[in-house]
Amino acid sequence: MNITISEVANLPSKFGNFKVKAFKQGHKEHLVIYTQNLQEIPIVRVHSECLTGDALGSLKCDCGEQLEYALNLATQTDGMVIYLRQEGRNIGLLNKINAYALQDKGFNTVEANHQLGFGADERTYEMVTFILEHFGIQKIKLLTNNPDKIKSIKNIEVVERIPIIIQSNEYNKGYLDTKKEQMGHLL
Repeated sequence: MNITISEVANLPSKFGNFKVKAFKQGHKEHLVIYTQNLQEIPIVRVHSECLTGDALGSLKCDCGEQLEYALNLATQTDGMVIYLRQEGRNIGLLNKINAYALQDKGFNTVEANHQLGFGADERTYEMVTFILEHFGIQKIKLLTNNPDKIKSIKNIEVVERIPIIIQSNEYNKGYLDTKKEQMGHLL
């Protein structure tokens, strides 16, 4: 992998004071947000970019709430959030919006991706292993509901899976049901 790594910078935020480091792989730039006193076996959230949820507060998904939960927990436990630039389960923003339009017509999230010619989830996680190895981390407690993330992290021991429980709403209930029933998420 040809990866360029940034310097470390301070990031004071409403969630707490963090350090940040960017990793550029091809045209994707990923961000690692972590505390100064990172634990030996940290709680780690691997979060894929969701502009509509993370920045715009969309109620169609639980992404923004998961990110906020993870950042608060990272502050409390001296943990880490790996923010992967894989918008829309790695189909890109344009295709994600097209998938949203199909969902507005009655397709669920998986069916919408299939209608557009994509798999249910196009994300990859090799970058996670690279980042964790860069930080010298050998074991983690993984903050996730997605069993594919657990399986895809190589050469790093996941000693515990910590669930993220986010309250559903009228706009994301079907989305969460589909994640559980068709994608095997541990909700």
